[in-house]
Amino acid sequence: MLQAIFHAWEHRLASVTTDRVVRPFEWGLDWIPQNGRTPGDPQAEGSAPSAVLSGWVSRVMADTDAFFSAPPTDEYLLSAEADGDLLTFPSALVTPHETNNTVYCRYFPATVRLKPDATTGATRKAAVLVLPQWNADVGGHAGLCRLLAWSGLSALRLSLPYHDQRMPPELHRADYIVSANIARTLQICRQAVLDARRAIAWLASQGYTRIGILGTSLGSCLSLLTTAHEPLIKAQALNHISPHFADVVWRGLSTRHVRDGLDGHIDLDFLRALWRPISPRWYLERLRDRRTLLVYARYDLTFPVDLSRDLVHAFAELNVPHEVAVLPCGHYSSGKAPFKFLDGWILTRFLKKQLTAM
Repeated sequence: MLQAIFHAWEHRLASVTTDRVVRPFEWGLDWIPQNGRTPGDPQAEGSAPSAVLSGWVSRVMADTDAFFSAPPTDEYLLSAEADGDLLTFPSALVTPHETNNTVYCRYFPATVRLKPDATTGATRKAAVLVLPQWNADVGGHAGLCRLLAWSGLSALRLSLPYHDQRMPPELHRADYIVSANIARTLQICRQAVLDARRAIAWLASQGYTRIGILGTSLGSCLSLLTTAHEPLIKAQALNHISPHFADVVWRGLSTRHVRDGLDGHIDLDFLRALWRPISPRWYLERLRDRRTLLVYARYDLTFPVDLSRDLVHAFAELNVPHEVAVLPCGHYSSGKAPFKFLDGWILTRFLKKQLTAM
């Protein structure tokens, strides 16, 4: 009975959004270097787009450190705004949309000082990078950031690519980060990871030595990819989880319009193979020296529960350190009272414990 109630509520909450657009399927070869070909490679000429893209993905998976490497920058600008400090800096990945090439972060300095280190007496400085969900508005997760700050953890909330101020005028939703354009989805999710790494570098330059990351939904996936490639991250809290990017898009309630664009052009197995670079399952071995919290919702229709449990099982099977929390609600309803308060408390408690115990 509870499942039926929550599933009906999830469908009602999902139906509030009426501007979803079914975009055409594209391989997106214009989004990959040299169209995926090695310069001067005659065998690549005339190859099918699917083969070109598949070959590029195989090369990416052979060296994901290079794929997710962000060159350093010193072009950070912190300015005071009416609703909090604003940090901006250039994205490490330049896209065709100029508005998307500047990264915007809201900075919430800790309002409570943590206890000094018992051994050295030094003041503890801990911070959390926050990556919101897909299509979060500019105020999304601001309350959670304030909760972190009240707990003694400074928070830096990053606007994902093609969100908020980064959205070009032709868009009403952040379609370009998750869409039926295969290579563009890969590259824009990559851009989010590169942006996150530059944001973490800024936190380190401000003297933060204990840095965590918190991501929700799409932000959860991007957070794990960032943690797997960024040694400065000590702990991660992942809110709504799945081992495979493709499966969530294929089966999730929130991405039915994306699935409609994919149908008839690609099957799930091939999509899963092409989206390996942005799928958490391939990076779990890199997380052995970190602390991870895995949170999922019992009645989730956007991140189907069996997928969330598959990721928890994979962590356990590989003996990767982790904790698990299960919310008694669904995906959309986790953002509603009282569940949003429970979720925020679980996430904040974990990060405070992990970042102040080191």
